[in-house]
This record gives sequence, structure tokens and C-alpha cells, in this order.
Amino acid sequence: MKRHYYISDDLDDLEAIERQLESAGVTTPQIHVLSEDDAGLEEHHLHKVEAVLKKDVVHGTELGAVIGVIAAGLILAIAYYSGLTETYTWVPAIFLAVIVLGFCTWEGGLIGIQNPHVDFRRFQADLDAGKHILFVDVEQDQESILQQVTSEHPKLQNAGEGSSTPSLVVKAQNLFPRSMWRVNAR
Repeated sequence: MKRHYYISDDLDDLEAIERQLESAGVTTPQIHVLSEDDAGLEEHHLHKVEAVLKKDVVHGTELGAVIGVIAAGLILAIAYYSGLTETYTWVPAIFLAVIVLGFCTWEGGLIGIQNPHVDFRRFQADLDAGKHILFVDVEQDQESILQQVTSEHPKLQNAGEGSSTPSLVVKAQNLFPRSMWRVNAR
């Protein structure tokens, strides 16, 4: 899958684009709008980016975990080479390593929640100016559909490409509402 970004300042136009894409076979989990105007997105029934995904929590947590693993490894290495494990056993060193790993991971998440998502940082000036970012994840065979729909909307400004949500995640999101409907119908 490939992600295409577009910038617009017209929510009515974005609503029309989303309807056209969905009627052409692009599913709702493939289409998102990033905006500071959450009320406007709700009013226009646009598929918005959830607040937690606007922030860099996942990336920050991953980075914190990597730093935590390195720090925990250093603690265990220092304990081994200093001879503390022979005097006090491994329990204090392992306990400290686990605590440091957990703390670094937690702190990485806290730092990440204060920053915009790494993929969305380049759009911060546009978002601050009141514009909206449409991004669509498409398979290779859907590229022509996206090209056709977006070419019909001159207000839409192409903003490049990026890495997309994995196709397995999108397929699972497509199946989830149907499976919930079956459970509720019983």
C-alpha cells in the first residue's frame, strides 16, 4: 500500500471526495482527514484521525524501550563484571534492569505524547493555518481510482506520499464492523 497526502481548506469538498472514493471501492479505513477542527469533521461525517494517533506516542514509546534495553543491558553487564552478582546474587541487578527498562519505555511515551506524530510534523504549519490534510492509503490497483477522483477537485493540493498503514491492518478494520454486526444480529 502507498499513502497519498492532500491539503485542502474546504471540508465540503473533502466530504464529496470521501463519498466518491468509497463509492469507487476505496474503504473507509483507507481514508483519513487530519485537522484541528474536530467539530467540523464530525459535522461533515469525515473519518478523522484519533487524538492519540495525532501524537508521537507509539514512536516515543518504541524509542524509550530501545534506550531502556540498552540501559538494562549496561546494568546487567556492570553487575556481572564488577562481581556484585557473586556477592548479592542476580536478583537486585535484574530487578533494577527491569525497573530501568519500564521507566525508559514509560518516559519515551510521555515525551512522545507532547510531540506531533512523526509523519504529520511536515503539515503542522498548514494545520495551524486552518487547513485540513486528507490522506488515503491505496493498493496498486486503486491508484487510478484515486487519481481520477482527485483530478476532479481543483481545490485539492497534492502534498506527496508516505508510508501507509499495513494492508493487514486495513483488512482487519474492514472485517471488524461486519463481524460486530453479525454478533449484534444474534
